[in-house]
Amino acid sequence: MTWVETTSPHFAARHDEADAHDVVGVLELLEGTRARLAADFPSVPDTVDVIVHSSRAQLDLAAPYLPLVRRLTAPAARRYLVGWFGRSEIHVLAPRLLAASASHVPGSRELNLLAPAALYAHVVIGASNPRLPPPFTPRAFRRYPRWAWLAAGGAQWLSGQTEHARPAIARRLHEGTKPSFPPGIRDAQLLGGTVLDLLAREEGDEACLELLLSPLPRDPRGVLREAFGRRSLKHTEAAWRGHLRRLSGSS
Repeated sequence: MTWVETTSPHFAARHDEADAHDVVGVLELLEGTRARLAADFPSVPDTVDVIVHSSRAQLDLAAPYLPLVRRLTAPAARRYLVGWFGRSEIHVLAPRLLAASASHVPGSRELNLLAPAALYAHVVIGASNPRLPPPFTPRAFRRYPRWAWLAAGGAQWLSGQTEHARPAIARRLHEGTKPSFPPGIRDAQLLGGTVLDLLAREEGDEACLELLLSPLPRDPRGVLREAFGRRSLKHTEAAWRGHLRRLSGSS
């Protein structure tokens, strides 16, 4: 494999020479995402490295937390764990592999191809809210399961992935036990975005941004009560489960 570099104003991508054409599209996606997020977030990194991997084994070796999170994640969402992120870098599979690893159901390919935007959104969220990763220190990773729904959900919502997740959500609702509210580590990567999507529908986009930037206490339930107009968590959970049914087409 021959590594080469392709750059844009705010990103520098290292990748296989064979992926050079596709990487230009990735950088265009990232520059557009950066321009949108810079309008709403107080801290947006000046430059971010993008390492585009030509195999899952290579990706997992470069991002050792990713295989652990994949094992903890529900089967319906595992195919969409195609990258990882640090404070100033993202690791992601090459676009040809993102497309190949998608299923044949509508939305699956779009979910994977939007992964670079979602990974970058993670970086921006972590830069703007010190209670959310990155960076991933051992202490931060111990805290991550409690707030993974917010970090991953915010990245999904900001990148536009949530609207393409309907078939995967439908599969998840038919597999395994009922998801918890807010989603635990098993469901954060797929269902976290639905919490932000519901909040945007009920309270507006500004409420989502405020939630992503707010100081985080030990208990997520208090944050959710405040975000949803201080109504009872039981009421919000019922609304969320109804929202899942609508998204999955089962209502």
